[in-house]
Amino acid sequence: MTLALVIEWLIKAIVLVLILLGGFAYLTLYERKALARIQMRVGPNRAGPWGILQPIADAVKLIFKEELMPARADKLLFFLAPVVTLVPALVITAVVPWGPTLHVFGRDITLYIADINVGVLYIMSVASIAVYGIVLAGWSSNNKYAMMGGLRSTAQMISYEIALGLSFVGVILLAGSAQMTEIVAAQKTLWFAVLQPVGTAIFLIATLAEVNRAPFDMPEAEQELTAGYHSEYSGMKFALLFMAEYDKMIAISSIGATLFFGGYREFWFLSNTILSVDRTPWLGPIYIFLKIFILLFGMIWVRATFPRIRYDRLMAFGWKVMLPLSLALIFISATFILLADQYKNNLLLAGIPVVSILAGVLAVVLVYRTLRRKEYARA
Repeated sequence: MTLALVIEWLIKAIVLVLILLGGFAYLTLYERKALARIQMRVGPNRAGPWGILQPIADAVKLIFKEELMPARADKLLFFLAPVVTLVPALVITAVVPWGPTLHVFGRDITLYIADINVGVLYIMSVASIAVYGIVLAGWSSNNKYAMMGGLRSTAQMISYEIALGLSFVGVILLAGSAQMTEIVAAQKTLWFAVLQPVGTAIFLIATLAEVNRAPFDMPEAEQELTAGYHSEYSGMKFALLFMAEYDKMIAISSIGATLFFGGYREFWFLSNTILSVDRTPWLGPIYIFLKIFILLFGMIWVRATFPRIRYDRLMAFGWKVMLPLSLALIFISATFILLADQYKNNLLLAGIPVVSILAGVLAVVLVYRTLRRKEYARA
């Protein structure tokens, strides 16, 4: 390990954190503009041309807002909870490759901070830490509504983390590695979203629950819990909790783009052209940014479209639908991968999406029949 390598790591880490923090600010503007467009409104348009200075105005407002703390709150934990929530959202992206290796200033620069051989396990371990910040925020506030929000978040995140983790297994089986760069390289000819369409859907649904986004935003259900786990927070402490949610959206979208949509690889119709990453390496960060942008719009679109679901149905969906379906997909993927290896015919891998879609349709039919049966019983 040389001094130049340490300096390179520090520069890349600082740049990544600054991009995430700036991305949080303008993701709020992107969401407000997109929601306004969907709901036939104008959206922010007062601060700066086209409202582009709105995030700066919001930041100044939060900086100068009064910091309040309940008299009987646990002061240390009340202060640390927003930090514990934010830090995992920043460090989880350390293993995401943002582009191929670039040759700059006479040296090879890798566009990732760490390329560990258990990158997927690192993501799961860091993602599970974020729940502690939310629980501590609720408990340290000495407020029953905040505490209920923290407990809801704990139950929800544990329930959906299992399905989320199992959705990674199919990707690891197809790539033959848990290393993020190897997973991207394995998608050079075909994205894993094509081979794992139901697994991709499970990942996208589970991540909505993981970051407490609508329609899974039960921990902060304002009709029932005032504001949820952050009821007692104001000023910059509230801003940190808010920042953690949006930075997690960016992190989850970058992970989803890497695991299922080819990462920094070009779109399939640009393969073997001058716009491919193999010929023009600096296009890699642009491609992964476009994929993250599209995935973020999907999250915003879901928020604008679906109402918040009932808490018991949310938990039942996680345990009774997502978990069994995830296990079935692992079995299906492993079976067809073994068959393809046994008979030396990769065309057998086409059975994975076909059978997994049939399993997904069966799950939807069973859920629909269960809901109809409950409606008849209630009538």
